[in-house]
Amino acid sequence: MVGPYRGLFNGPGVKGFVLAGFVARMPMSMLGIGIVLMITAVTENYATAGAVSATTNVAFAVAAPLSGRLVDRFGQGRVIVPFTVVNALALLTLMVCVELRLPDWTLYASGLVIGAATLSIGSMVRARWSVIHGGSNKLHTAFAFESVADEVIFVTGPALVTVLATGVNPYAGLVVALVCMFLGSMVLAAQRRTQPPVQTVRSASGSPILIPGIALLSCVYLALGSVFGSVDLITVAYAEEHGAKGVAGFLLAAFAGGSMVSGLWFGSRRWRISLRGRFVRALCVFVVGLLPIMFIGDLRVMAAALFLAGLAISPTLITGFSLTERLVPPSLLTEGLAWISTAIGFGVAMGAWAGGRLTEAYGASGAYVFPLGAAALAVVVGIGGSGLLRLPEAPSPSRS
Repeated sequence: MVGPYRGLFNGPGVKGFVLAGFVARMPMSMLGIGIVLMITAVTENYATAGAVSATTNVAFAVAAPLSGRLVDRFGQGRVIVPFTVVNALALLTLMVCVELRLPDWTLYASGLVIGAATLSIGSMVRARWSVIHGGSNKLHTAFAFESVADEVIFVTGPALVTVLATGVNPYAGLVVALVCMFLGSMVLAAQRRTQPPVQTVRSASGSPILIPGIALLSCVYLALGSVFGSVDLITVAYAEEHGAKGVAGFLLAAFAGGSMVSGLWFGSRRWRISLRGRFVRALCVFVVGLLPIMFIGDLRVMAAALFLAGLAISPTLITGFSLTERLVPPSLLTEGLAWISTAIGFGVAMGAWAGGRLTEAYGASGAYVFPLGAAALAVVVGIGGSGLLRLPEAPSPSRS
């Protein structure tokens, strides 16, 4: 399994942008829960805490394609630096507003700027991989590695920010997130050798979302984001219903752990099945994997079931990003990848809202019908529109 990954990081500057990108996107799993923990610790107002966190997430989802377009037009280095500075200042402002107990509108305004100034670092890192390994089998392995890196972040980030916010200081988790974001982003901006070249040729479509295949993928990932957002919330309620709320983190780690394991395996294989075929099969496996969780009443069995359900996450994300890389013109690549992140972000917000309402109405086990339904919708859309994802199977000459 490890073999295909051995030569992946040998190119000049590769290790630098991989490490910087990993550190820079650590806050993506720390920011939301860090804001909630900080505001609730200081004000004990859960409604405001959740609303500010949601404002930040929605602002990021709206702004990510726009910042991606700026990156494609002006280059990563010129865009990362000002966005990072604004993001850091907005996050500091939010902490000051909470500490001084300023009016709630100042919290919402700060959260809005934080989200709008948050860059899709994962899209930028994948764009660099596309330049280095585009047209070769190594790009599949590189995207698999990035998917595994994302899962590591989502396993470790929430635990780290929770320990810091509850055991050290309510602001400590966000301070660490800010430092990771600032240092990682600035180091990534300095990696000029590996950043994609600025291309002046623009697509006639104007935006990647107008490409039929990208629009289809965005719809699929909107549904999948709803799965992720609802499963996170419902699983916390499930653990609490069983008298073990502290186990919720372990259950969610099992979900992400399944994705990590499958990502490593998926990226180590050389596939004869087309990208489109892999994508559709991964969606179908995801639905089947989610079926049992509605009927489980034991925490240990639920952990195993969530691990198995998570096995389909990385293959679905890897093939989706690979399809995007093939469907989008090079001059729009970062924006195209950002649209996938935007779709997932909106889906997560929708899923969290729906999961909360259904949990209150029907209990956690009954609410699990929502992520199952959202996954089924993703399969229907993905299969129904799969003709838009057909690609020539012969790769272009390797650049790696």
